[in-house]
Amino acid sequence: MPSAGEGAAAPPRGRSKSADDSAPRARRAENRRIAAICRRLAATYPESRPALQYRNPLELLIATILSAQCTDRQVNRVTAELFPRYPDAASYATAPLEELEQALRRLGFFRTKARHIRAAARLLVERHGGRVPATMEELTALPGVGRKTANVVLGNGFGLPLGIVVDTHVARVSYRLGLTREKLPERIEADLKERVPRKEWIAFANRLIFHGRARCRARKPDCLHCELLSLCPRQGLPRSRQAPGRPRPPGLQPIAKSGFGRSIASATRHPVLSNRARASFSPHGTSSITTRRAR
Repeated sequence: MPSAGEGAAAPPRGRSKSADDSAPRARRAENRRIAAICRRLAATYPESRPALQYRNPLELLIATILSAQCTDRQVNRVTAELFPRYPDAASYATAPLEELEQALRRLGFFRTKARHIRAAARLLVERHGGRVPATMEELTALPGVGRKTANVVLGNGFGLPLGIVVDTHVARVSYRLGLTREKLPERIEADLKERVPRKEWIAFANRLIFHGRARCRARKPDCLHCELLSLCPRQGLPRSRQAPGRPRPPGLQPIAKSGFGRSIASATRHPVLSNRARASFSPHGTSSITTRRAR
């Protein structure tokens, strides 16, 4: 008769129990790292509300549409006068296009944005009684509204963590943090949703945007003072950039930003995106608004 355990399958030769446990251990370590990233971001940026000024979902929707290719500060200057003048969807829907364009003239692509806002407002009046819908499908059916804008409104306007906002800051910082290797917003969002706890989705995106503006800038990231440095693999950043606390070796000079040096310096930014990928970072998704050619 076979002895006890004789019928059990033997482990593959050359494979140990520690090797079998390495993947779960690595996953647990990564979960702890992501939790620590969330805690440090929360400590650094306690206010997780977007920089755009708004009082209700409609104002947030309008402000986010206007934010394409513009800074939040520029948008806030315009909406300070715009929102009192157009208090509801019906007022946007019935506004003469020339009048709306004049109100937005200080922003880039103001004519396209005026058309989008008026068309979206008309659909809100016709289909939703003038109220902003709270589903991804209904929001992305509105003119000028892509997945990013819908995620902004659902998360910050309704408190619904149905997705993660991915703009250029989130794409760049999440790549450097080693949370994704993707280039397209939809794929970046999928990676982040898989790794970041759902309860953190809304605040995580807002704080990553703040961090991208304050520390992890595209051209000159402030790694020396970064609150996330000890948790960051600095993926995509050139090794020639010295880590904090490590003096440059004698005789080693900074690489000049010309010729080969320029290509090294370009690695401090997110991997080069195609025009299609760059356009998809706009709040409109694949937008009719023209974007500058990737250099």
